[in-house]
Amino acid sequence: MEITVTQDGNKATIALDGKLSVATSPDLEATIQGLPATTNEFVIDLSKLEYISSAGLRVLVSTEKTAGQRKGKMTLLHPNDEVSEVFDMTGLADVFTIEA
Repeated sequence: MEITVTQDGNKATIALDGKLSVATSPDLEATIQGLPATTNEFVIDLSKLEYISSAGLRVLVSTEKTAGQRKGKMTLLHPNDEVSEVFDMTGLADVFTIEA
């Protein structure tokens, strides 16, 4: 999986390309943890994400919590139908801010 980060002040845009699985979720977690502590807005572009596992969901839930603790927000952009279905089935579609 490729992870591309663009930082603009307290906002980080993170684009994911590939599969977010048990093998790749530690890379995303490390990337997010490596951002400056002043980062409180996380925009995660899922337009090129092909698959998400429960391990990937855990990282997104953790990022949502981090954003809340920092009085910020997390927004997920453009998930495909398969990824959207996972959010729906797990109930996370009601927790996350998702922009189609």
